[in-house]
Amino acid sequence: MMRCAWTLLLPLMSSAANYTAERLTVDGLEVLRLADAAAQAEVSIVPSLGNNSYEMKVKGQPVFWSPYQTLAEFRAKPAHLGNPFLAPWANRIDGLAYWANGKRYLLNPELANFRLDNHKQPIHGLLVYAKEWKVNALKATADSAAVTSRIEFWRRPDWMAQFPFAHTIEMTYRLRSGVLEVHTKVENLSSETMPLSLGYHPYFRLASVPRDDWKIHIPARSHVVLGPTLVPTGEIKPASLADPFPLSGAKLDDVFTDLVRNSRGEAEFWVEGGGRKISVVYGPKYDVAVVYAPAGRDFVCFEPMVGVTNVFNLAQAGKYNRLQSIPPGGTWTESFWIKTSGY
Repeated sequence: MMRCAWTLLLPLMSSAANYTAERLTVDGLEVLRLADAAAQAEVSIVPSLGNNSYEMKVKGQPVFWSPYQTLAEFRAKPAHLGNPFLAPWANRIDGLAYWANGKRYLLNPELANFRLDNHKQPIHGLLVYAKEWKVNALKATADSAAVTSRIEFWRRPDWMAQFPFAHTIEMTYRLRSGVLEVHTKVENLSSETMPLSLGYHPYFRLASVPRDDWKIHIPARSHVVLGPTLVPTGEIKPASLADPFPLSGAKLDDVFTDLVRNSRGEAEFWVEGGGRKISVVYGPKYDVAVVYAPAGRDFVCFEPMVGVTNVFNLAQAGKYNRLQSIPPGGTWTESFWIKTSGY
């Protein structure tokens, strides 16, 4: 859990009885903090570091995992923590090219705006630490506290060189009754259909509960088979993990689909232990989940994804038929929710 001295910036605060929404500075960075007094929940977002909700606390206990004690450490050495946003591709592409609308587009590593994984594959897109997010609205009402930020992807030539589809993204964090909603809206400004591969990579921990006592629930019928570089082969097999699945001695970096959903089309993942529980509820358009729990680390990631890893190339090869897209002038929206119990 990060510890920082809070310094106020104007405007100071929007408040409505139970809820507050504040604009602050922390270690010299602008931070937006949403608070729900009744639930004793707080969420802190830093726009200039990928619009990441780097900290969520319930009754003073962390919900998100971070390796750092301060925001200054995060700024000095950016790492995946909190709730990173992955776009315009999530996870891996199996080389320095991808297909869209029947055309092959090349990635340019000389622009140095994406990173490669251990297998020299482009990973996690261009926006994980983007500083270009602009806050459009920060408000507390009688039923919630929320902040909406926007990034105009088309303004950056080096981004457009890698993914030449002009678009904007709006992200809204809304705290209501102790539950955090993360809502994403993408508008396609280009003249062609825009293929979608985006997602989030939230890191969760059950504070003060040993990892060996954690169990997870994965509501999926299908397990995506991965090759040696963690890229799907195109094969899908039935999911076979125990439910709940104990994390003691286990490690996961797995992809799941055919999610089990309720009458609203929502799928709920969770980790529980020591009487505490963190749930991640996927909206209907998040049709894939990556579950990441490396050995010896005190976190688990339930990653809401639009499409499987390497979806652009798999779709072109006829190995995946669920590629989502946005028509010219169209929009795409979806949410996922984070909720806790036992705190």
